[in-house]
Amino acid sequence: MSPPLPHRYRAVVFDMDGLLLDTEILWHRAEVELFRRHGGEFSWDDKMAVIGTSFAFTARYFAERLGRPLPEGEALVHEMIEIMHAELQQDVEGRPGAIELVRRLTGRTRLGLASNSPRLLVDTALRTAGLTDAFEVIVTSDDVEHAKPAPDLYLLACERLGVAPSDALALEDSPSGVAAAKAAGLTCIAVPQFAETDVSEADRVIDSLEELLAEA
Repeated sequence: MSPPLPHRYRAVVFDMDGLLLDTEILWHRAEVELFRRHGGEFSWDDKMAVIGTSFAFTARYFAERLGRPLPEGEALVHEMIEIMHAELQQDVEGRPGAIELVRRLTGRTRLGLASNSPRLLVDTALRTAGLTDAFEVIVTSDDVEHAKPAPDLYLLACERLGVAPSDALALEDSPSGVAAAKAAGLTCIAVPQFAETDVSEADRVIDSLEELLAEA
């Protein structure tokens, strides 16, 4: 059975990268550029390995892939964030149906955003996309000790929205995001951007947020 309609929940919490905004291509550009600067080649398999994961995981992965000592991984991630920040200031588009869904739900249920990206990138991306005031609550990796797949971001989002996790719906696109939402006790609808992404643990999997527009 499909979960109830989005507006029937007391709150809907959106992921950002790859779910709300079409930023994964920008992340890929940043990752490719980072590896180029350090004499490596960032592959699609690399992309699938780090998509939706925490920066701590990415730091370890980058250091290992580029043959660097593990402590250098954090510097590599910071360099990638600088590249990504420049990308986000240029242009950011919404994923199909995403911005329309936010507008449809506004005033009908409480809206939050929970992102593994740092506050700098989240604020910049939302500003470029014209969504600065779209969400009542925004939580980022800067706000918690453990990012997705840990439940911390979703628990904090629900706390600040004033709703129980069982009364909230999460919209996600990655395995780590689905795991975080489910661990926090939210119902989760997954909208994978890439066919290789395994989001089978979600309560429902759809091809596009446009499918929810007809239900909202």
